[in-house]
Amino acid sequence: MSDATRNEVPVRLVRRPLVTESAVGTPPPAPAASGETVNITIDGRSVEARAGQWIIDAADEAGVYIPRFCYHPRMKPVGMCRMCLVEVEGPRGPTLMPACYNPVADGMAIHTKSDKAVKAQEGVLEFLLVNHPLDCPVCDKGGECPLQDQTLAYGPGESRFVEEKRHWEKPIPISDLVYLDRERCIQCGRCVRFADEVAGDPFIDFAERGDRTEVAIFAGQPYGSNFSGNVVQICPVGALTAKPYRFKARPWDLQQVESTCTTCAVGCRSAVQASSNEVTRLIGVDSDPVNWGWLCDKGRFAFPAAAGSTRLSVPLVREGNELVETTWGAALARAAEGLARARQSGGIGVIGGARLPNEDAYVWSKTARMVFGTDSVDAQLGDGVPAETILGLPRATIDEAARAALVITVAPDIKEELPVLYLRLRHAVREQGTQLVELTPAPTGLTPYAAETALYRPGELAALAAAVASSEPVTGDVAGVARATIEAVRAHVSRAAEVGSPAGPPVVVVLGRPSLAESEAQVAAAAHVLAGLPGVKFLSALRRGNIHGALDFGLSPGVLPGRVGLDDGREWFEYQWGAPLPAERGFDTAAMLNESSRGRMGALVLVGADPLTDFPDSNLALRGLLGARFVVAVDTHLNASVRHADVVLPASAWAERRGTFTNIEGRITWLSQLVVEHSVSWPDWMIASELAERMGVNLAFTCLEDIWAEIERVSPLHHGVHYELLSGIRARDGVVVPADAATIAQTVTSRPLDPMADPGIASAELHRIAPSALLVTSVEMTPEPDSVDPSDHVAYPEPPPSGASGEGVPAVPPHLGTPPVPAPSGTAPPADGLRLVTRRTMWDGGTQVQAAAQLAGLAPDATVRVNPAVLAEMGTAEGEMVELRSSRGKLTVPAAADASLPAGTAVVTWNLPGGSAGDLVDSAAVATTVTIEAHGGDS
Repeated sequence: MSDATRNEVPVRLVRRPLVTESAVGTPPPAPAASGETVNITIDGRSVEARAGQWIIDAADEAGVYIPRFCYHPRMKPVGMCRMCLVEVEGPRGPTLMPACYNPVADGMAIHTKSDKAVKAQEGVLEFLLVNHPLDCPVCDKGGECPLQDQTLAYGPGESRFVEEKRHWEKPIPISDLVYLDRERCIQCGRCVRFADEVAGDPFIDFAERGDRTEVAIFAGQPYGSNFSGNVVQICPVGALTAKPYRFKARPWDLQQVESTCTTCAVGCRSAVQASSNEVTRLIGVDSDPVNWGWLCDKGRFAFPAAAGSTRLSVPLVREGNELVETTWGAALARAAEGLARARQSGGIGVIGGARLPNEDAYVWSKTARMVFGTDSVDAQLGDGVPAETILGLPRATIDEAARAALVITVAPDIKEELPVLYLRLRHAVREQGTQLVELTPAPTGLTPYAAETALYRPGELAALAAAVASSEPVTGDVAGVARATIEAVRAHVSRAAEVGSPAGPPVVVVLGRPSLAESEAQVAAAAHVLAGLPGVKFLSALRRGNIHGALDFGLSPGVLPGRVGLDDGREWFEYQWGAPLPAERGFDTAAMLNESSRGRMGALVLVGADPLTDFPDSNLALRGLLGARFVVAVDTHLNASVRHADVVLPASAWAERRGTFTNIEGRITWLSQLVVEHSVSWPDWMIASELAERMGVNLAFTCLEDIWAEIERVSPLHHGVHYELLSGIRARDGVVVPADAATIAQTVTSRPLDPMADPGIASAELHRIAPSALLVTSVEMTPEPDSVDPSDHVAYPEPPPSGASGEGVPAVPPHLGTPPVPAPSGTAPPADGLRLVTRRTMWDGGTQVQAAAQLAGLAPDATVRVNPAVLAEMGTAEGEMVELRSSRGKLTVPAAADASLPAGTAVVTWNLPGGSAGDLVDSAAVATTVTIEAHGGDS
C-alpha cells in the first residue's frame, strides 16, 4: 500500500499485534513484597534497596533519575523503549541492561552515566527522532513533553537524519474524546498496555510492522472505554491528545492546584489547571491508597459543565408563573420569610447536600436543626442505603478491599458508578489473588472477573444473603439462585475465613444499592446478615459525590455530625450549639416528598438536589414538588427541579471554593479553589449562614477555618484532625477518620513519585529525583496560602474517649454502633410480570453530562434489555419498540436481547435520553414489577 493510499485510511482495519510475549519475552514477575533489603552500588555510591525491586525504582528512591519512556510504575514492565539502559557489572564484565526490566541483587554495581550507557541513551533518542515530526510549537504536549525534556538532557544534540520523514494523516479521532497523531507515536506501548492491563478494555492495539507500526482501533469500533483519558495523560509524546484540551492553552500559561475529584464518591486526587480564570484540564495525581493516578473520563472531562449554558448566574424569585432575576438581598429576604412561615406551619424539609464540601454540609446540618427546627434532612435522595447501616458497620479502606481474601459485592455496576474503584478491584483479582463474589440482580462490569455471580430475583436480596451466611444445608433454589451457586459462594466464604489474608481482612463486602427499583430495606437487611461473617468489613458503594461527608456531618434523619445518633448526641450538641434539637426523628426524601404531595409540609429546601431527575420514583417526586407550599433551591444549574422553586439561590461550584471531601473509606482530603466564583454565586456555607442570620440566629462563621475549628471541637469523629493536616501537596493522601494521634502523625508523609507517571503535575523538586534539565518544564504546586506546613506539627492530642467530659460538660456521645435488624418494609411485588432493574451509567441525561457540550452526545438511547426467550414468547424482534407498564406509569423503548439476564428480569438504564426508568419505579414497593408488550403505535 502506498503512503498516499495510507493517508486516506484513518485506522487499520485488521488487528495484527506488534508486541506479544514471544516478541519481547515473558515479563518478569513483579518485585517481591518481602521486607528484605540488599546493598547495591549506583554510580559508585552505596545504596540500600528492597530485594526484588526494579533497578529503575531503586535508583529513583536513591535520587538517581534514569530516563524512560515505556516504563510506568503502575503497569508491568516490558523493556520496549530501551531508553533506560544502564551498565551493570557481572561475571562477564559490564553489560547493558534495561533498568525497568531487571531486579536488583545483593552486591550489584550499576552505572547510569558510563560512556556506554550514555551512548546507548543517545542512540535510542536519535532513532526515536528519525520519524518524529518537529512540530513542537503546535503540539499540545509542548512544554511538558518527556521526549523534549529527555532529548535536551540525554540526547545527542544534533541529528544526522536528512531524509524525508514518515507522513500520515493527522490527527484522527479514535473516540469522541481522544485524537491520535500517528506521526508522533514512539511505540512505547503505554496506551496499549493501559487499555488491556489496567482498564480491561483492549480496544486499541499495535498494527503493522517496522516503520509502519501504528496504534490502531478495530474496524468500526472506536476506543469506547470509560478510562480513555488516561492514555492521553501517560502518553510521553503528543501522539494522543484530548479533544476538550486541544489548542486551549500552553503549560506555562496554566495556573494549577491539587484537589479532589467530586464526580463520584471515590475521591480521586487530581491536578486542576486553569487559564484566564477558566478551568482547562484535569490530570490524575497518584494517591497510593486511592486512585493510583487514574481518573475516569467523566471525572476528567466533565469540568466544562460548570460554565455550561444552564449555569445559574443571579438569584431568581417566582413572580406568577415565571422566575425573574433579582438581587441577593431580595432573594434572601423572600426565602427567609417563606421558611420562617413554614417553620411554624408544617415544618421544613432539606433534600440534598451530597455535592457540598464537608464544611458546607456541616453548616447546613446545623442550620436545619438550630434554625429550621427540623430533622428532616436527607442527602441520599432515595437511591442509597440507610445512613445508620452504612455508618454503623465496620469500615474497610480501598487498600483493605484490594488485599482481602474475598470481596463480596452487593452494589450497582461499579465500573459505571465508581469507575476507579473498579480498576482497583479488577487489579486485586487479576494480580493479587483476591476472590470476587457478586450478589447482583444483573451482570456488571466486574462479572467477567468474579469467581461466582449469584443473579438473584429483584426484591429477594435479603433471602439470598441469609442463605449465603447460614450454616444450614441448602435445600433448593433461593431468590432465583441455584443451590449449586449458593454452595459455591459459601465455599468461598469458608475458605476466606479459614485461610484469611496476611495483609487485609478475610472478607470485605462492597455495599451499595444494586438497583434503584429495589427497596433500600433489602440492602440493609442483607448487610445485617453479612455483618455476621467472621472478620468482615464493609466498603461503601454509595456513588453521589461527597455523600459520605454529608452523612458524617448529619445530612440524614436521625444522624448528627460525627456519626452520632440523634438521641445519643442530643445532650452534647444542645450544649455545644446552645439550642434545642428536634424532638423526633425526621423524614427521609421519600417521606418528605410524600408529605409534601399531601400538602402537609411547609417548605422544601433543595440543596444541590434535582429530585425530578435523581429520585427513583419520578411520579412521587413530581407530586411532591407540585404539592410543596414553598420551595427554595440552592444550586449551580437551572435543572428540572429548580424550575419549580419559589426562590433560587446560585451556589459556587467545584474549583470555585475551598473545603474538604470525604470519600467511600471515610478519607478526608483537600478541595482547592482555582477560579473565582461564577458571576455572583456564593459558597453554600455562606448562603446557609445568611439565611440563619435573617431568621434570627447568628452562626458566627466568617471563614472555613472557623467552621472546621467548631467541627473539631464538637464532632467526636474529627477530634484531633487539624485543618492544616489536610492542605498542601504533602497531605494528598488525606486521613481516614476516626483516627488516633499515631495515625494522624503518619499521615504527614512525602513520597517520591515518578515524574513520567504524572507528567506536568508537581515540581520535580518535590519528587527529589529529576535532573536539573527537567526542572524547566515542571509546574510548582503550592499549598493554600493560609495553610500551615504539616511538618511543623509534631504532637497531636488524643481524641477524647466516648463518655469523657469536663465539669458541667455533657459526655461525648459514642459513634453509631452496629445497626439494628431492619424492619420489613415495602409492598410485596406481584407474582406475574418482570422484575425491573435500573442502574446508572457513566454517560446519562444528568446535568453534569448534558451541560458539557462535548459529553452531551455520549449518552446512549434508552432501551429495555431482556432475555431472548422473553422476546421470542412475545414474537418481537430485537430493536422493535415495546411498552413497559408498572403501577406508576409506562415507558416505550426499543427492546434488546441479553442472554446473560434471567428470564424474569428487565433492565432499563437510569436517566437516558428517550426514556426515564423513573416513570416506572414505585419507591414504596420491595421491587418494581413491569409488564411488557409489543408497542402498536408510533414511538
